[in-house]
Amino acid sequence: MQTSASGAGAAQQSASAITLEDAIARAETNEPQFAASRAESRSAALDRTMARTAMLPTVDYHNQALYTQPNGQTNHAGQTGNQQAPIFIANNAVHEYASQAAINDTVGLAGYAAMRKADAAAARAAAELEVARRGLISAVTGLYYGEIAATNKLAAAERARKEAGDFSQLTGQRESAREAAHADVLKAQLEEQQRERELEDARLAAEKAHLELGVLLFADPRTAYTLAPAENTQALPTREELEQAASKNNPELKSALAALKESNADVMAARAAYLPDVALNYTYGIDAPQFAVNGPDGVHNLGYSASVTVDLPVWDWLATEHKVKQSEIRRDAAQVALTASQRRLIAQLEETYHEAETARAQLASLDESAKTAAESLRLTKLRYTGGEATVLEVVDAQSTLLAAENAREDGLVRYQTARAELLTMTGTM
Repeated sequence: MQTSASGAGAAQQSASAITLEDAIARAETNEPQFAASRAESRSAALDRTMARTAMLPTVDYHNQALYTQPNGQTNHAGQTGNQQAPIFIANNAVHEYASQAAINDTVGLAGYAAMRKADAAAARAAAELEVARRGLISAVTGLYYGEIAATNKLAAAERARKEAGDFSQLTGQRESAREAAHADVLKAQLEEQQRERELEDARLAAEKAHLELGVLLFADPRTAYTLAPAENTQALPTREELEQAASKNNPELKSALAALKESNADVMAARAAYLPDVALNYTYGIDAPQFAVNGPDGVHNLGYSASVTVDLPVWDWLATEHKVKQSEIRRDAAQVALTASQRRLIAQLEETYHEAETARAQLASLDESAKTAAESLRLTKLRYTGGEATVLEVVDAQSTLLAAENAREDGLVRYQTARAELLTMTGTM
């Protein structure tokens, strides 16, 4: 189990190990940009619902009581007999009551185009959310394995400092026995001091890696935690599997395709201005001088009215034509963006696959190099003890081993990061 440099102590030892999946789940609840993308996707989904419901009839229940000052005369307006004439000729009676349910609907191409645009916008927002999620996964994966590598490098630096201290003690003993020169002691002491500085740098790097990952995982980034050990044997999917998954699941392509559909809907909406809209109205209720179902002399106040309105566009000084051209220009740009996304996906998939293949092929070599460097150091120290090697050879072997161990950790991070990028690119992670 890997432990963070800053979390040494009883509290950290008792902390449960966090897997990569746990880290991703925690980051999804804490990262603000991902939260903003998720909110935008949910809002776009509601916009789509509202665009669909806009195609359906609306129902309103209208109630009104109207009083108009009489002008002192009577007229024969209204339903029956004589009545006081209102001073405002636009009003029907001195007392007028309306209580009506009205059903309204507008049928036209513009509403259908708005619905299609909302559908495309919702699809694009969902794809952008997936882009943000996969970007977050890539970031968390890099920080996760970077934290493990930093911890392992710290352990290697501690071993190298101890090794340098032991060798410095050995040169002192050989000088006391008149088997080595004082220059050997000085060289060993310089090497020990260098290893002390490298240890401090490694401790600082581990602390930074711990905090950077902690920012995404916890409310307090200083929280003690441990990470599950990295798996070195995770295989890569085949190229055919990756290509098929990428063509189906890549969110950048889905986003570009949704943007093109949205532009097509804009073209349709602009062209809809050439066509008429049909407005339908059905009203049922009362509109009478009495707030009652029946008026004087048995007159029925309760009734209905219906209307159909068709407005034909005739001339708008070419504004509609210009709007159509604008929408077509934007649609052409969206088509270019889609083809560019397709080309970029092909290139990224090829590059990342080669990167992962190369990194995986080098893992075994890096492990072997570390083992060889450790054995070389052991043999060189034995030769130095026997008087057959110089202090420079021992120092060089120590440096080689430390470099080999650090290169092995860097190689593992390189492979795991490239593999995660492939999996997120194809939607399988």
